[in-house]
Amino acid sequence: MNFLIYVLSFISLWEAARAYFITVDAHAEECFFERVTAGTKLGLAFEVAEGGFLDIDLRIIGPDNKVLHEGERESNGRYTFPAAMDGVYTYCFSNKMSTMTPKSIMFSMDVGDSDEKKEHGEVEAASGGDNKLEDMIKELSAALSGVKHEQDYMEVRERIHRSINDNTNSRVVMWSFFEAVVLVSMTLGQVYYLKQFFEVRRVV
Repeated sequence: MNFLIYVLSFISLWEAARAYFITVDAHAEECFFERVTAGTKLGLAFEVAEGGFLDIDLRIIGPDNKVLHEGERESNGRYTFPAAMDGVYTYCFSNKMSTMTPKSIMFSMDVGDSDEKKEHGEVEAASGGDNKLEDMIKELSAALSGVKHEQDYMEVRERIHRSINDNTNSRVVMWSFFEAVVLVSMTLGQVYYLKQFFEVRRVV
C-alpha cells in the first residue's frame, strides 16, 4: 500500500512540471495562469523557437496585479521564485512589438511544494514517520524534471540552429545561382557585341 502511495506521489510530482508549445501572433499576447498557495516555489523556463529575431516580451504578474518581472525582446530565460501570497500568478508572452511575424515559443511551468507541505513532512518525520523514501522520490522527480527541461531546451536550440543553417545554405545556393546567371549573361553579351562589331567591320 505504501509503495502505491509513493508511486502516486511520484506521478503527481512529475506532472507538476508542464511543458507547452505555443504560437503568439503579431500584435497579440498570450497569458497563462497558475493558482498556488503562499510559499509555493514557482518556476518558468522558455525559449523562442521560431519567428523574426527570436524575441518576445515577458511579464510575470502576482495575485495583487503587481508586476514581478518584465522583460523586453528576450530570446530565452529561466525564473524561479516563491509565491509571496495565495492566489493566481500570471505569465504573459507579448508579441505586440511585431508587425507581421508570429513567434513560436516553448515554455514550461513548474510548481513545487508549499511551505505548509514541507512543515507537515517535518512534523511527520519528527513523530517517527519514515519519509526517507518519499524524500528520495521527490529528489528524483525534481532531477528528472530538470533533465526533461534541459532536453526540451536542447531540442529547441538544435531546431533553431538547423533552421539558421538551412536558411544560410539556401541563400548561398541562390547567390551562387545568381552569380552564374550574371556571368553567363555577361559572356553572351560580350560574344554578341564582338560578333556585331566584326560584322560592322566587314560591311565597311
